[in-house]
Amino acid sequence: MTLLHGFYPVRSHNSDELWLEVESLIDKTKGILVIDDSTLDKPYARQIDLVNYHWSGKHHATVPGINLITLLWTDGDSYVPCDYRIYNKSLDNITKNDHFRAMLKTAQERGFTPSAVVFDSWYGSLKNIKFIRELGWTWLTRLKCNRQVNPDRTGNRAINTINLLPGGQVVHLKGYGLVRVFQIAAKDGSKEYWATNNLSMTEMTRQSLAELSWMIEVYHRSLKQNCGVERCQARSTRAQQNHIGFAIRAFVRLERFFFRTGISELEAKARIIRNAVRDYLANPLYVLPALPTA
Repeated sequence: MTLLHGFYPVRSHNSDELWLEVESLIDKTKGILVIDDSTLDKPYARQIDLVNYHWSGKHHATVPGINLITLLWTDGDSYVPCDYRIYNKSLDNITKNDHFRAMLKTAQERGFTPSAVVFDSWYGSLKNIKFIRELGWTWLTRLKCNRQVNPDRTGNRAINTINLLPGGQVVHLKGYGLVRVFQIAAKDGSKEYWATNNLSMTEMTRQSLAELSWMIEVYHRSLKQNCGVERCQARSTRAQQNHIGFAIRAFVRLERFFFRTGISELEAKARIIRNAVRDYLANPLYVLPALPTA
């Protein structure tokens, strides 16, 4: 394999190469898997490949960017990206849900046995949750308020019209079977609905898994702020894929350094160039000419 600067494989956009680096950092018999996507902002892109319009949670609007789907492993102490896909249906005719199932299938082939797979309501389709059931894994997801359930064999109706029992209630999810549903009061006063195929799951366990799944939001923020994943302005598909792959692998190094030393990713990044900045300020290469004396 061709190497760049003696270390990085040139075809870094292949997520298999990420797996070669992170496999030893993961206990595949513990922890959870979290799947979510994030839009990498490209507000001024005109001729950059892979850029399309995607929904952005940051902007609460549809914006131009590159959509990155990530499979993250976490045990609560550490969090490691173990697979990723770049969503571009116009290029390969593969949907987000196709990527979702492909990454979980790959995870099973790699030997993962997670305590749960956690994901947002966007990925909570019947096909996806049935697929996870076929893998023999527990899933936990938010449900949209209009999902049809039957709590008492009187017929299906929207979940937001039902008074659920505190601590969760077993109901029949239309098209799937029995699930346990939890009703949660959100900070803005609205209600959230979570569901799992683990019918004995407690509210405490659900809350613990939901808190663990938040690590993917921490990952997305660090990837953008500390690893510059959005900053590549190259036009070609391969250049963008390589940049994203390198940024993810840079994150792994910063996160593992923090895990070992307690030094934040921001501070670790600053240390790389701090001495160079000091040396330059002491001996600048470019200076202004001396002002003429009167």
